[in-house]
Amino acid sequence: MTKTIKNQKQAPAKPAVAITKLAGTPPPGKPVSASTSEIVEIVLPNDANLLGNMLGGRVMHLIDIAGALAANRHSNSHVVTASVDYLDFRFPIHVGEWIVLKSSVNRVFHTSMEVGVKVFAENILTGERRHTSTAYVTFVALDTSQQPRTVPPLIVKTADERRRYREAGERRRIRLAMRHKMPLAED
Repeated sequence: MTKTIKNQKQAPAKPAVAITKLAGTPPPGKPVSASTSEIVEIVLPNDANLLGNMLGGRVMHLIDIAGALAANRHSNSHVVTASVDYLDFRFPIHVGEWIVLKSSVNRVFHTSMEVGVKVFAENILTGERRHTSTAYVTFVALDTSQQPRTVPPLIVKTADERRRYREAGERRRIRLAMRHKMPLAED
């Protein structure tokens, strides 16, 4: 009986070794287009303030969801929000309009990735769209033990994708300097 219990205790150690080996394998790269996402919702009165404009907190919530969708698609894993570098509200989104959120991965680091999210208000009668907000959100990919995991490299193809890749690197440099309270060094 003791021998049976001893064997049962040793059995779970083998899968953990297999998972470690798989985690060490570098994932193949993915193009930006593989994770580009879009969310569309109607703005209802419960999403708005007394002026009939969508609440900024509700917009931020949808930005986080849209960004996570692109990050999930790129990393094929659960992700958590690590930071929001920049968010501006240019124009209000009114009750009765569509809110359209477009997201795509701008750059991949080791376990994190920056996702750009553009927000539009669309008039449902005319189809007119206004660019209302932009946000840059950093997500960290997690493995099944909820530990950071390696993210597949990003394959950039177009001039716009290369520009966004470069700008994401600069935002990361500034973010890390601010986090560690270091002066920004000139390159």
